[in-house]
Amino acid sequence: MTLRTLDSLGDLAGKTVVVRCDFNVPLADGVITDDGRIRASLPTLQRLLAAGAAVVAISHLGRPEGTPEARFSLAPVAKRLGELLDAPVAFASDTVGPDATARRASLAPGQVLVLENLRFDPRETSKAEDDRREFAALLTAGADAFVSDGFGVVHRKQASVFEAAQLVPSAAGLLVSAETAVLHRLTTDTARPYTVVLGGSKVSDKLGVIEHLLPRVDRLLIGGGMLFTFLKAQGYAIGGSLCEVDQLDTARRYLADAESRGVEIVLPTDVIVASKFGADAETAIAPIDEIETTVIGPNGLGLDIGPETAKRFAELVASSKTVFWNGPMGVFELAPFAGGTRAVAEALTKVDGLGVVGGGDSAAAVRALGFDERAFGHISTGGGASLEFLEGKALPGLEVLGW
Repeated sequence: MTLRTLDSLGDLAGKTVVVRCDFNVPLADGVITDDGRIRASLPTLQRLLAAGAAVVAISHLGRPEGTPEARFSLAPVAKRLGELLDAPVAFASDTVGPDATARRASLAPGQVLVLENLRFDPRETSKAEDDRREFAALLTAGADAFVSDGFGVVHRKQASVFEAAQLVPSAAGLLVSAETAVLHRLTTDTARPYTVVLGGSKVSDKLGVIEHLLPRVDRLLIGGGMLFTFLKAQGYAIGGSLCEVDQLDTARRYLADAESRGVEIVLPTDVIVASKFGADAETAIAPIDEIETTVIGPNGLGLDIGPETAKRFAELVASSKTVFWNGPMGVFELAPFAGGTRAVAEALTKVDGLGVVGGGDSAAAVRALGFDERAFGHISTGGGASLEFLEGKALPGLEVLGW
């Protein structure tokens, strides 16, 4: 299982290279609110430019239904990429149409062109292989090589991820290579204690990763909205907090399985309860056996782990040699409920070993809360891809590159 690397492509001077990036960044009124994924693409793009290649960068953004939507245009991405590269970046107003064709034809070595959103064309995500291959052929037309550097989509069998890599010499970019190496370590070569911290809203989103990692870890810390399903499974009253009733038996099974394996599942001992979902909500700190008896009343919403739990989680994380964290501990976007997530993030910066932020909302949280990304061992750019990798699933975008 060895990915083909950029070195396998040989001398790229004067060559045209199509690079599948992950520019799926959040936008508010056309303004990028978190450019982390664009910055993550820079090492590969800079290396290709330094090698004298002409670079055609392609990506999706959002979930358009196979037709152009102005709110999902990559134009703001092209502008931001130019600022980060400190160099002009051309933008094509289509993907494989006349503007893209003309701009590609005039692209010179050392220049970058960003094509419009791949998902404006229904063939990108088509279930029909022939459609995807047709689109991939147009994307790679005239290209000398293809580089896959969008880790956030390697779990998808899509034209720009899978078929494009089959049509011209292909390799993993620096980001995909680094992501794969780090996640592989989390399943095969881990220093102990090995701690996994899981948050987010739903147990059902984490079923596969819990199944796959339980035999491999020393302890599993549960926060976020999913913690209330575990508390309910143990018989606690949880008020109006989020709960997946259909996952109660699953939660009980995980608790029993962990106990039989000697794996410690650490659940909160206190939570922050709110009167409503909002920054101006009335709040109270509640031990887990008093969630319905605070001043908030019996319908209070649990929106973060409590300070006692945050301290305990931080101690366990900081004392670990290997940590994987996926999912915030609470509604970190609202200041009253960001404390748990902040505590875990800060503890992760103190790990004497490998500390991995598992992409998605966790990666967004560390940036939104003002942490220096360099303080972490690794911040993944692919939440879903990271989880599927750790579930042991085969990822089409890696398999096609030799993994």
